[in-house]
Amino acid sequence: MRQVSIGERIRMLRQAKNLTQEELAIRAGLTKGFISQVERNLTSLSVESLIGILDALDEKPSTFFDETFDEKITFKLKDRVDMEMENVRSFKVLVPAAQTRRMDPALLELDPGERTPDEEPHEGEEFGFVLSGSVELVYGGKIYRLKKGECFYFRANKKHYITNRKKKRAHLLWVSSPPNF
Repeated sequence: MRQVSIGERIRMLRQAKNLTQEELAIRAGLTKGFISQVERNLTSLSVESLIGILDALDEKPSTFFDETFDEKITFKLKDRVDMEMENVRSFKVLVPAAQTRRMDPALLELDPGERTPDEEPHEGEEFGFVLSGSVELVYGGKIYRLKKGECFYFRANKKHYITNRKKKRAHLLWVSSPPNF
């Protein structure tokens, strides 16, 4: 099993308790920026800061460093996280705390005329599978039409978005790697 870093464990615990970085920072007497850097392993952590974070998360240090930390394998309907996305009917993250993983799966619903916001080129790859309806993927200015049962897969190095130009709602399974949602 892959070794989970201190920052990844903190992020997983924070998200499991449905806390924002800002809420955790306030409880621990730290800044949101510091918590963000800790979770991304961009800064070192003093014992005092770690203890403050663990207290804020109601976590014992002995439990935190237990090597038998169980990685969650299955996810129920209640685990899904609704996220706001401008001009999109519904966007649900299927695996909470996916930032600690290599993929970020989501369910996307687009009503007729809706589209996702423009995504600027970024690191990674994206995959989408049309579960129902049809959509257009606009990737690097080129339009790709997809209907139920079809999919896309691309490196995210060009500007892109997804739109529904039809009269019927569309449903997609959308996966970003590394996590981007």
